[in-house]
Amino acid sequence: MEWRADGILLGVRRHGEHAAILDLFTADLGRHMGVVRGGASRKMAPLLQPGAQLDATWRARLDAHLGAYSVELIRGRAADAMGDRLALAGLSAVCAMLSFALPERHAYPALYARSLAVLDGLGADRWAEAYLTWELAVLEETGFGLDLSACAVTGVTQDLMFVSPRSGRAVSQVGAGAWADRLLPLPGALRGVPSGDLAEVVAGLRTTGHFLADHLAPSLGNKPLPPARQRLVDLIAARADQGSSG
Repeated sequence: MEWRADGILLGVRRHGEHAAILDLFTADLGRHMGVVRGGASRKMAPLLQPGAQLDATWRARLDAHLGAYSVELIRGRAADAMGDRLALAGLSAVCAMLSFALPERHAYPALYARSLAVLDGLGADRWAEAYLTWELAVLEETGFGLDLSACAVTGVTQDLMFVSPRSGRAVSQVGAGAWADRLLPLPGALRGVPSGDLAEVVAGLRTTGHFLADHLAPSLGNKPLPPARQRLVDLIAARADQGSSG
């Protein structure tokens, strides 16, 4: 069995004394594990950093086997992000969330393209908003997408201010009524209306975080969300606070 594809390196773990197991995300083969001989060496370590774009060839005697990778670096991203705390935290969060959310060997070509775009945009203006909409895509691709098109109560498409924590549907100010304090926020950034306001991104991440933790995670055996995501959320919140105080 053999295939060759480009992929995003999501994670690396040591395997024996000299080898390493790669968690690679490809467009047509999804998340796919494999062993790299010598992957734990000093020579390979700088190449095998999470977020790297690799040209990988996978071989195994049977498709069900773990198999072995031979890889070449197309693009490293960790070094580029090293001078920007937000970019580095974002790279870690994207890789950790993909490894957390996606089953092995299931193709997600649309999410792969979105993930490439969000990683290639690290450090750009309004990157935090791009990350927020990327989390929406993760929820959509894993079967927990939100319906933000119209109010679940009144059917109106205007004045949408909240999201139902149970159904994932939008709710208008009028439709919320006395239940508003029990609903999740629906800021413009979550509806695809970017404003550059990091406080909106933080509010949106509160909403996506609820569905990741309370809807997606239980379907995966109640695994906790990756700490890398919380580190990113905390950093964005801190920058939002700095901006409001400034």
